[in-house]
Amino acid sequence: MTNFDFEAARQYALDRLTTELSPAFVYHSRHHTQNEVVPACEEFAEAVTGEDLRLLLTGAWYHDIGCLVQYPHHEAIGVGIAFTVLPRFGYTPEHIRVVTGLIMATRLPQTPRTPLEAILADADLSVLGLETFLTRNLDLRAEFVTLGQTTADEPEWLAGQAKFLSGHQYFTAAARQRRDPGKQ
Repeated sequence: MTNFDFEAARQYALDRLTTELSPAFVYHSRHHTQNEVVPACEEFAEAVTGEDLRLLLTGAWYHDIGCLVQYPHHEAIGVGIAFTVLPRFGYTPEHIRVVTGLIMATRLPQTPRTPLEAILADADLSVLGLETFLTRNLDLRAEFVTLGQTTADEPEWLAGQAKFLSGHQYFTAAARQRRDPGKQ
């Protein structure tokens, strides 16, 4: 495989998430990508190195970029953005295939097909096992209310979240080891 400019691709995503994302996105935000998902990918990646790690992190930086356009089906929109911009940074069609698979692996219900996709899927929901879960869950509810994605009152929302948590399972051993105790 060929070299690609991960740093330029990362900066492109960061710049767009910083300057173009609607303030309504209080959960699916630059903070979520930069401070939650990317570090969790690095934490869960364990033996992933080199080009594979850079592709994984590209997927992390682009996984919610479709929210620049709309929330529903934002993963598919993010795939379109990746197809459009990543060639500028030297990503080959094979690289883009990997990255777009990573983006789609974060769509609920998550169905990762590769080890890298499993890592990103787990990283995207790593907050489920962190002390910040309740605060971030309130951010998610506020975002969904603002975007018209839920009309659930608080008890109904909490019941739905409890059901989601009880049915959720991490895909990677690293996420199970590091997040399941907090999730319980």
